[in-house]
Amino acid sequence: MDSSVDAYDYELPAELIAQHPLTRREDARLMLVQRSTGGIFHYHIRDLPELLTTGDLLVLNDSRVIPAKLVGYRERTRGRWQGLFLEVDKQGAWKLLGKTRGRLEIGETIVLQDAEGVERLRLVVLSRLEDASWVMRPQSPGDAYELLKTVGRVPLPHYIREGNMETEDVRNYQTVFASKPGSIAAPTAGLHLTKPLINQLIDSGAAITRVTLHVGVGTFRPIKVKNWNEHVMHSEWGSLDEKAYEQIVQCQTRGNRVIAVGTTSARVLETAARQTPLAPWTGNTNLFIRPGFDFKIIDGLLTNFHLPRSTLLILVRAFGGDELLQNAYRIAIEEKYRFFSYGDAMLIT
Repeated sequence: MDSSVDAYDYELPAELIAQHPLTRREDARLMLVQRSTGGIFHYHIRDLPELLTTGDLLVLNDSRVIPAKLVGYRERTRGRWQGLFLEVDKQGAWKLLGKTRGRLEIGETIVLQDAEGVERLRLVVLSRLEDASWVMRPQSPGDAYELLKTVGRVPLPHYIREGNMETEDVRNYQTVFASKPGSIAAPTAGLHLTKPLINQLIDSGAAITRVTLHVGVGTFRPIKVKNWNEHVMHSEWGSLDEKAYEQIVQCQTRGNRVIAVGTTSARVLETAARQTPLAPWTGNTNLFIRPGFDFKIIDGLLTNFHLPRSTLLILVRAFGGDELLQNAYRIAIEEKYRFFSYGDAMLIT
């Protein structure tokens, strides 16, 4: 089996990287990829009710993107500082990535500014960790996610306007069913679904359930080693509750398909499936889905077009079949599909 990361590289014209979503999310294009026949067909997201059968179960990731991008300056030197909030510990300290000129010192204060440049919050630098992240403590009391609402920006990936947020991104870079804050990147396949479309899917006989995976900073990073079997997979927190577990069991019992909406949902489902027998699950997962993986739950995958040399692309090709998915990506480029977070999607069945 070829484990070379070079095999997961491809050239993409820059104009195919979507910089904004379509005005109507359900108007995005949808490529149907059939594993059983090798067929590739062209639809739109609005056609999903016709492509699913009665009893199919769609599994959504209900994680909510937090305004994790931070901008400010070092109070001592007045030098600019940019950061990314990662998590908060039980004592209220924040773990962040940070970038500034010069050497940041323990005990320094970072002054955070909102999108209008107003000073809103101060962070005291406590320590630096081995993974190059920082531990800082806000000087103002309060829930971390509430504080972030006052000072944070939408953490857009670099390939969207070099990460520069526009007002519309607050709404656009969030699924309509997001409810549990914790992600620093959107579960992008879910961005296509609108409330009316979800209602149409239910009316057509599809079932809907939710899991949670808080998307972390490692999700969209390219693999830097030459062989993917040397890659150290990042860890993310996820949960499959009792209700979702029961719906999955019922779906499998009646012989219908479990369709993961996004690679994040797929990772939760297949992590939970590593238990014998399947049971509700909550915890951290570093599951790396790659060629040869034994899929135990998902029968279909709704997903966007992914970055080259990424664990997400490896997952998709492991599920859909390597040759078929390489062909699908070639066709997507030829047909000028829109790529990445704000782009079009494919349904692999």
